[in-house]
Amino acid sequence: MLTLGVESSAHTFGVGIVDEGKVISNEKSMYRIGTTGMIPKKVAEFHVQNSSSVVTRALSKAGIRITDIEGIGYTKGPGIGNCLQVGQVVAKTLAQKLNVPIVPVNHGVGHIEIGRLQSGLEDPVVLYVSGGNSQILKMTKGQGKTKHYRVLGETFDIGIGNMLDNFARSIKLDPAWGSTVEKIAVGGKYIAMPYTVKGMDFSFTGLLTHSTKQVGAHSKEDICYSIQEASFSMLCEALERALLLTNSKELCVCGGVAQNARLKEMLSMIAEDHKAKIGYAANEFNADNGAMIAFVAERMIKGGSKAKLSECGIEQRYRIDRATVF
Repeated sequence: MLTLGVESSAHTFGVGIVDEGKVISNEKSMYRIGTTGMIPKKVAEFHVQNSSSVVTRALSKAGIRITDIEGIGYTKGPGIGNCLQVGQVVAKTLAQKLNVPIVPVNHGVGHIEIGRLQSGLEDPVVLYVSGGNSQILKMTKGQGKTKHYRVLGETFDIGIGNMLDNFARSIKLDPAWGSTVEKIAVGGKYIAMPYTVKGMDFSFTGLLTHSTKQVGAHSKEDICYSIQEASFSMLCEALERALLLTNSKELCVCGGVAQNARLKEMLSMIAEDHKAKIGYAANEFNADNGAMIAFVAERMIKGGSKAKLSECGIEQRYRIDRATVF
């Protein structure tokens, strides 16, 4: 079933196409944030300007025509309202024009399911770490045959990616991404940092505030190294507790921050200690992308999910534990 997915929750406008669970194209355009971060109105305008060309590139890469598409999925949320609306309009327009089924998809479910697919994991504990989200999850059964993700632990305030991006802006890194912090952290030395874990929940704003205040007193390399070590250690402690409590032997790591090499190294040590299999999607699919939305949409449509165009809205705070997966 040729299914097209549209992702537009933040800085990326992505369009992916899958056929029977296989990704056949995954194209995107990304707003360049520079040192200032994302200004919602400007990012939405960028998506409007680039949406048509991204759809065209995705179809060309897949070697199909728009009329071959049999289903549409789009990111309902969570995300930036202005940006989500652009993807919603594109998806609804295509679904109406082609007269094909359309389903709204939870952004986080997209990340997790593409990660499970590519890593071959059956029932893992999930560490979902991105700009707006930091959660530890496990799939559970709902009513009937439905399944959804239960949140075992999560951030009390902001996502770890958002925290790292905010820090990058505060010290004028260009681009102001957590990935730039990762590069500068190489060779740094550890300095004392706040550390907040309560059970399987964690908090990052205190760490962000303290790290910003260290600018001038310590080198950028040392601060970048230390903010990573402290925040990643918090995630690892909470995750290790989740593995023990669920008696799970599988760990899936997904989301934009899952691309960080140091985080992967620390998580691999935990997996080894607990004799657990650890899996990731390729970096292309840990970053925001349309293929993950198309993949989930195809499974939803095949499972009988469908939505009227009038029901296809957006929800900026669409929690993953409210989304039915299958």
